[in-house]
Amino acid sequence: MDRPFRFAAVIRETGSARAWAEAARRLEGSGFDVLLVPDHLVGPRFAPVAAMTAAACATSRLRVGTLVFANDFRHPAVLAKEAATVDLLSEGRLELGLGTGWMAADYAGAGLAFEPPGVRVDRLAEAITVLKGLWADGPFTFHGRHYRITALDQTPKPLSRPHPRLLLGGGGPRMLGLAAREADVINLGMRVRADGTGPDGADGGLDAFLAKIDLVRRAAAGRYHRIELGTSVQQLGVRKRDEPWSAADSSRQDETPQVLLGTRQDIVDKLRHWRDTHDLSYFVLHHERDLDAFIPVAEELAGR
Repeated sequence: MDRPFRFAAVIRETGSARAWAEAARRLEGSGFDVLLVPDHLVGPRFAPVAAMTAAACATSRLRVGTLVFANDFRHPAVLAKEAATVDLLSEGRLELGLGTGWMAADYAGAGLAFEPPGVRVDRLAEAITVLKGLWADGPFTFHGRHYRITALDQTPKPLSRPHPRLLLGGGGPRMLGLAAREADVINLGMRVRADGTGPDGADGGLDAFLAKIDLVRRAAAGRYHRIELGTSVQQLGVRKRDEPWSAADSSRQDETPQVLLGTRQDIVDKLRHWRDTHDLSYFVLHHERDLDAFIPVAEELAGR
């Protein structure tokens, strides 16, 4: 696979509409391809649809997306219409990230039933079928275990054909298998605990990360060459050449691309290694605090 690098950044909120527009324009001018917004009911975060629309209106090239819409929060027919509208108004710049919903606090606070992971993954699989069906031309009918759609023909249709780029993220085998079959972009992450309290601490490390890539490669089969693989940068530490690391820094060293420590050249070389050796070309900066340090890396590698 010979894919150019693409970079995205998660931006959660700002203090004003002007600051939000400035944040979007800064990404657009700094080597980033996508502004991503999360989707949680708790915590300091903008609502996704309004935030994406405002960012798209403030820019001309920057793509907008989610990391990720929680499927359990919206019926897919509602999301299909919202997404098609954002894609049309942004002139085809939507990158729709979709997941099951996983954070137990969201469900508890809103009084939503938090069902087992298998149920949520099955429901997400049906939702993807519904989304793609409603984005296609003509009326769509689907009768599944979780959703029933009868001769529904929604407009507008998305400008992107056959549909907006679909990003799926996850770390468990069932989610990665679904992503391998359905996604245009896959964000490789850590498996989440079944109780929704956070990542599974036993899922880290190089071997586990490489196993996820192998799972996607095998599950995708003939469509693997069409998938854009990536992950989120969870920890960034840029130092000057010859500047020593402290013991604390050294203890956090990680061989996966989710942790980037070293000089700017070290980080550039590491990202090139993961792209050239393991096909990862789409990297998401997870923390806004790292933006200043990461911009030079994005400017050097974007599109190459």
